[in-house]
Amino acid sequence: MGGVRMIQIRGLSKSFVGQDGSVVHALRDVDLDIDENEFLTILGPSGCGKTTLLKAVAGLIPWNDGDILIDGSAVRGPGPERSMVFQNFALLPWATVLDNVGFGLRMRGIGRAERDERARALIEMVGLSGFETKRPGELSGGMQQRVGIARALAVEPRVLLMDEPFGAVDEQTRRLLQEELLSIWERRRMTVVFITHSMEEAVLLGDRVVLMSARPGQIAEIVPVPLPRPRSSDVGAIERSSDYVEVTAYLWDRLRDMHTEHRPSKVAG
Repeated sequence: MGGVRMIQIRGLSKSFVGQDGSVVHALRDVDLDIDENEFLTILGPSGCGKTTLLKAVAGLIPWNDGDILIDGSAVRGPGPERSMVFQNFALLPWATVLDNVGFGLRMRGIGRAERDERARALIEMVGLSGFETKRPGELSGGMQQRVGIARALAVEPRVLLMDEPFGAVDEQTRRLLQEELLSIWERRRMTVVFITHSMEEAVLLGDRVVLMSARPGQIAEIVPVPLPRPRSSDVGAIERSSDYVEVTAYLWDRLRDMHTEHRPSKVAG
């Protein structure tokens, strides 16, 4: 990319003790630079450490070796410049949409009037005007995730971390949310790190796709996405383009090779 570095990851390794007492090496010597305002997607086999990597960048978990810098400052825990969107929505079930979106602002001491004003603007941005007084249990999965995105954006983060945020919704809703996220990012540029298990999603959204190897997770390859921006206005045309088809097919070949390499061999007898 060649822009201003927003996130620098150097020699990151993470191990933990499994349920059977054995040591599990989740990440090993991960080196990665992510530019300011870049939309980076991360793809890899199940259990390759994608979520572990994201949680480390968020400052939610410790790691064994290496360093993570955000805009030149070492990560020592969660910070106000980062927001995270989870797959399982993670909303407050007793709170209204308005209060859920404004939750982070409340934690930062923002007064009620300003908090509600900013929350209402974001609720409108994600297409939920009229649902301000509803609670999560009254919303569909896709609507709940829109609330989660609005809540993450409310604190005006410089870095948005997204852990398979559309993995729990149906395919139709997923496509709508992809377009919505592209549109939001095009209007409010920020650095996005987006974990997914979908090759199509990784290519549609990303400037680059980071392909991680099977556990212990390492950077196997970084694949540039040669698709024009903006993309939200005609996703269909993007998905029919030869570049999209070619990059998606390449990623599938690489992932299939990884699965084949780590498939247990049959024992004779």
